[in-house]
Amino acid sequence: MTTTDSPKAAPPPAGKRRIGDVVFAGLARGSGILILLILAGVAAFLLVQAWPSLMANTSNFLTDQSWDANSRENPSFGVAALAFGTVLAATIALALATPVAIGIALFIVYYAPRRLAATLGYLVDLLAAIPSVVYGLWGMMILAPKLVPVYEGMTRYLGWIPLFSGPASTSARTLLTAGIVLAVMILPIITAMSRDVFQQVPQGHREAALAMGATRWEMIRLAVLPFGKSGIVGGAMLGMGRALGETMAVAMILSPSLAISFDLLQSGNQTIAAHIALQYPEATGYGVSALIAAGLVLFAITLAVNMGARYVVARGNKESA
Repeated sequence: MTTTDSPKAAPPPAGKRRIGDVVFAGLARGSGILILLILAGVAAFLLVQAWPSLMANTSNFLTDQSWDANSRENPSFGVAALAFGTVLAATIALALATPVAIGIALFIVYYAPRRLAATLGYLVDLLAAIPSVVYGLWGMMILAPKLVPVYEGMTRYLGWIPLFSGPASTSARTLLTAGIVLAVMILPIITAMSRDVFQQVPQGHREAALAMGATRWEMIRLAVLPFGKSGIVGGAMLGMGRALGETMAVAMILSPSLAISFDLLQSGNQTIAAHIALQYPEATGYGVSALIAAGLVLFAITLAVNMGARYVVARGNKESA
């Protein structure tokens, strides 16, 4: 009994591509171009809508700290204090969340038993599903009152540091409190990215380090962290992008105020997103256009952060190749 081989598709002639390959390449290219067009459209919309207020503004939009944009005749507003508060709050959140996220990811991948690792990973991911309003209520009603004596102690013992010079706010609704809440909110993003990167470290690298007599921590320091550096940076910048645009939680915690202050224990800072949410219901005249102009600045900051993250990740991948 003889068997015959199943017929195989003949390879395409040299220089020709299959129709499926051509269609897939076209769809992929079109999707990339579509994303660029959407970003350009959003930027153009914000610029067109913000232009009337920018032309009528009687103060410097980039350096002024006041906000009186509802006037029909002489609107005066600036985004300096708002941009400062936005970047500072996101920086605080990033500084607090990144070390904790890296530690959690390392524990899940290299230290925890399998069942505990799965449960802990699920619980961390669950933090991302909690609505922003819940975080805001928790920060305003539970966290802030608990931090009042902590801030008083920081002012008493660390007041020689400009960041904690005080006097501390009696309500603790400060930028530091908002930064702590934002750190909890971005923790799942950075942890998930770091965990995935750590799991992709080649087993040969880890076994080689252990075979040379390295302890588990030395293996992590010498083989795991250098390999996952670009992924950690990418996850951190992705989390910072989330912190830059957070609205409701920050708006519920911060006391509305416009000022540039490095004192983290005093009320007096505000973010762009929270300011837009609080001011929009009462905006009249040039007020709506001015808020859109502030949104344009937030769009530019977020875009710059994400482009910087892409550059760092691409550079890290090139160095590790």
